Amino acid sequence: MAELDADLVPFAKFVEAVDPWLGQAVLIGGWAHRLYRLDSRARKLPYLPITTIDGDVAVPAKLKVEESTIRDRLLKAGFMEEFVGEDRPPATHYHYGKESGFYAEFLSPLIGSEYDRYGKRKATREVAGVSSQQLRYIEILMVEPWKIVLGEQDGYPFAPAKKVSIANPASFIAQKILIHHERNDRDRAKDLLYIHDTIELFSEHLEELCKMYQSVLQRKLHPNRHSELHGAADYLFGKVTDTVREAALMATGRRLDPGALAETSRAGLQEIFRKT
Repeated sequence: MAELDADLVPFAKFVEAVDPWLGQAVLIGGWAHRLYRLDSRARKLPYLPITTIDGDVAVPAKLKVEESTIRDRLLKAGFMEEFVGEDRPPATHYHYGKESGFYAEFLSPLIGSEYDRYGKRKATREVAGVSSQQLRYIEILMVEPWKIVLGEQDGYPFAPAKKVSIANPASFIAQKILIHHERNDRDRAKDLLYIHDTIELFSEHLEELCKMYQSVLQRKLHPNRHSELHGAADYLFGKVTDTVREAALMATGRRLDPGALAETSRAGLQEIFRKT
């Protein structure tokens, strides 16, 4: 087997570390988007996926008990903890090495009120030894996840191959829309590029994504959220805004016209989140 790409090393180490929980943990961020390329429904695109150094992982409030914990396995695999913020337990990033830049963080659904009965914000919770941030709309990223097989044929050092769960594209796009107003300007632009690229990647299967939305996601969301999703095509891509222009500039290695980005994304969202 050829030498492993440098950016795959920490990700592979991470997958090995969380192996006992791969059936319950769902990759939801940039690595999920990158792994879409390995799905049989994905088109072959002439550009590389968006570069990401973080691995966002959605986990339920409780995971099956193993002889070890996720935290112990990560530390044993060479990951180091970085505590972020002042919450208790503190939000934690798990970095691999000093040079790679890769880090993983764990996210769990925020259920009910944002505050407990004592007025304290429910920001984090401990899950299998790691500190997991509690956020809105994480639950929809865990609905009907897709399975991706990672093996030597695709450059991953797993023999036998490992099967990981990733957020399905309909959920991935919906969550980007629903958190849009909470993001800073740069993250908003990057999310628009994620939406565009995901639509291009699965442009031949938008009907399937629409069925996923109508049959599963709609039942998980408040009616007001349905309105946000139905209106996102016009709200986010109805005209070429500064955010759309910045998203196009982020598409390194290709010349992506802001107007084309907006047109493709608008048409795709209208197809996926159309009203029944």
